[in-house]
Amino acid sequence: MQLEYIILIAFLLDLWIGDPVWRYHPVCIIGFVANYLEHPFRRIFRSDYLAGILMVLVIVVCVGTFVWCVCRLERYALSGAPVLSILVLYYSIATRDLILHSRSVFKALATMSLIDARRVVSKMVGRDAQSLNKTGVIRAAIESVSENTVDGITAPLFYALLFGPVGAMVYKAINTLDSTFGYKNDRYIKFGWASAKLDDLANYLPARLTAFVMWLAAGILRLKFMDAIRVTWSDCRHHASPNSGFSQAAMAGALNIQLGGGNYYSGIFKPSPKIGKPNTPLNIQHIKQANQLVLVTAILFLLIGVFVRSKFVA
Repeated sequence: MQLEYIILIAFLLDLWIGDPVWRYHPVCIIGFVANYLEHPFRRIFRSDYLAGILMVLVIVVCVGTFVWCVCRLERYALSGAPVLSILVLYYSIATRDLILHSRSVFKALATMSLIDARRVVSKMVGRDAQSLNKTGVIRAAIESVSENTVDGITAPLFYALLFGPVGAMVYKAINTLDSTFGYKNDRYIKFGWASAKLDDLANYLPARLTAFVMWLAAGILRLKFMDAIRVTWSDCRHHASPNSGFSQAAMAGALNIQLGGGNYYSGIFKPSPKIGKPNTPLNIQHIKQANQLVLVTAILFLLIGVFVRSKFVA
């Protein structure tokens, strides 16, 4: 079966079932192994930079090799049926879960349950959620959706289209390592340097392509197409991440809202630039629009990628 069809099946499977929550999920296993190896690598190598670089190298190579072996195995054990390849790709995509999480925030706010909304949104973001007001909860949900469109959907699809299941799962390994160690604190500023930089590099093209596709999605949904382009162009650098600002700026422009600004983390306020203009006060309908924009962006990204691959790569 052609890779394009395998990716399409995996994408539809994720939309139908969603990402399973269990301890043996590949991302959970990668995170567990990474945490387990941190201490031995720190103990063996005196330089935190070197320890972090080598650990990233070991995990990425092992994940890529293992998935390659799994995909080779199905040729013999399953008579060539791409069941394992579909499962690997299915585990690397999280469209349904991303939308469901923000939809839960929408439902909680729609029933005037701010406490429930804070609890749900706390699972989506790292900021302190217990003191957020309604506007703060809405902003947190939309920012999470816009940023994770790349990490959870378009970047895995990008690498799947280029390198198949191996590419998608290697990307998820890189992203998981960044989520585990890519913090700018005393413990990880050196050890997590390689994880953070490799994640930045891996997301460089997908983030920018996602913003472009999100403009098209905004046009299809009759949102603010030109504002999506304008805000992306002017505010994409107004973010601590060199990549996350692109999808967040495209989202802010398309919805005609303002995102960004400071947040509290562990009781400490950390300011950040704002993205977009406060032309429209944030309301819960913006969460619904954000979900629609993400879904159409995901479908367009996949269809464009399949078309390009069928014409120029395969």
